[in-house]
Amino acid sequence: MKAVILAAGNAPNLSPFSDTRPIAMMRVAGQTLFDNSLHLLKQSGIHDIFVVVEHQKEKLISAIGERMDDGLSLHFVEQGRSRGIGRAVLGVKDKIQPGEYFLLVYGDTLTAENIFSKVQQSFHAFKGPVASICLPPSNQMFGNVFLNAQMKITRLIEKPKGDNLGNYVLSGVFILPASFFNLLEKNGANMEKALKEIVGEGMHASMWEDDWLDIVYPWQILEANKVLMDSWQTSRISKSATLEANLTIQGTVVVDDGAIIKAGAVLEGPCYIGKGTYVGNNSLVRSYSSLGNQCSVGYGVELKNCVVLDGARIGRLSFIGDSVLGEGVDIGAGTMTVNRSLEQKPVAVKIGKKALPTGLSKLGAFIGDGAVIGAGNTIQPGTVIPPGKTWSACYSITQR
Repeated sequence: MKAVILAAGNAPNLSPFSDTRPIAMMRVAGQTLFDNSLHLLKQSGIHDIFVVVEHQKEKLISAIGERMDDGLSLHFVEQGRSRGIGRAVLGVKDKIQPGEYFLLVYGDTLTAENIFSKVQQSFHAFKGPVASICLPPSNQMFGNVFLNAQMKITRLIEKPKGDNLGNYVLSGVFILPASFFNLLEKNGANMEKALKEIVGEGMHASMWEDDWLDIVYPWQILEANKVLMDSWQTSRISKSATLEANLTIQGTVVVDDGAIIKAGAVLEGPCYIGKGTYVGNNSLVRSYSSLGNQCSVGYGVELKNCVVLDGARIGRLSFIGDSVLGEGVDIGAGTMTVNRSLEQKPVAVKIGKKALPTGLSKLGAFIGDGAVIGAGNTIQPGTVIPPGKTWSACYSITQR
């Protein structure tokens, strides 16, 4: 069976990180979402994979080129200017033969366990179209599904309103026949209408009961990081890593090739230290912190529940908590990301012109690629800093 990964969308609600990358290339727990999907597909026996690209497509195309030697047959298909999921799916019409079934995957979803194996088991049991479904914390944002006792989907509501909600939602994984392309063309590339038609013809559900996440907002990057780290069973410390004396290592810890951990540092797992990353003396890397490749963490820094992408630098005596730092971010010494309000109310995050409620009482900052934050700054909870922004150092005494 062939797989199709949809990774062309620009995901404006994931700004500032979607501004400079396709979301499938977001890195958490030492791997990208794309890497995670490929690993699970390969594990489930699927090797022939088409990836639909458009937004920041060069980064995905490059990643596809790097994976050509690991037993996968990877191809990219450019979506072009046309928008919408239906148009993206139609872009692979000539790759699927009449009579074939194919696995359709939304590229911004994440599971630690193998959802693709599960949906294939359901497909072989029902011998027809299948949609994976799950029970999320909230079902208002996703396509709602209604079932009968035989696990057959009886109704699909793509954009539920009011109290008209089902218990289950679509989890972004389908097995569909080649004839689905005809339904899309018939309905003007409207994915919702085409799915409703195939539900009318007969489609079964595959129940997914493990962790599942659709990454819509930047704070969900932290949740994705946690989902993957919670699946780790053992620690792994590369033979080429340098670990100096007087270190404290607790829990499940991954230290990758060429990393340097200086004396007096504390690593509290689960946490990840990327390739060639430097962690300074007496630094504290707390649970659910992920440091990308070639990062630099200065003396006495504290990291807590954060995702730090490749090439970021964090100056000495800083605190980065419940935050996401983009590639090449430069944080000056003594910078603090405040992660709660004095009233301890849930933090709101302003994306564009909207202040979005997160429901989280602890949340730090979201700093885009290449931003520079001068020394001594204190960053308000929920702050979003655009890519490339420079923030002056905060001096208490200046020259007269």
